[in-house]
Amino acid sequence: MKIKIYYHQTDCGGVVYYANYLKFLEEARTEFFESKGIFIKELVKQGVQFVVARQEIDYKAPAFYGDTLSIDTRLNEVGGVKLDFAYEIKNQEGQIVSAARTVMVCVNGNLKPQAIPEEVRNKLEK
Repeated sequence: MKIKIYYHQTDCGGVVYYANYLKFLEEARTEFFESKGIFIKELVKQGVQFVVARQEIDYKAPAFYGDTLSIDTRLNEVGGVKLDFAYEIKNQEGQIVSAARTVMVCVNGNLKPQAIPEEVRNKLEK
């Protein structure tokens, strides 16, 4: 996924504000799911949600206003109830600006852990 950095995503020095990377990762996960034919809005209607249980981000270099970043999203593991995502965010020169990991847990409508539905698991493992 590619994302262009706008002024509102930066701090007073023109550097991407660190917390905005969480938004970038959320968008990248959504694109990843949709590329596999999985639509979060439809899952929620079925009582299936994925919530963030753990988030790690390593900031390697700054990204700036006007940059275009590419976000490579990989699914490292599909467990019984969890998904383990890894990301590499690079600037237009190919320099890594951030590396991240997200562990998500599948929950029901009451936010209690539940097994990842077989249909979802099959799409993710393709």
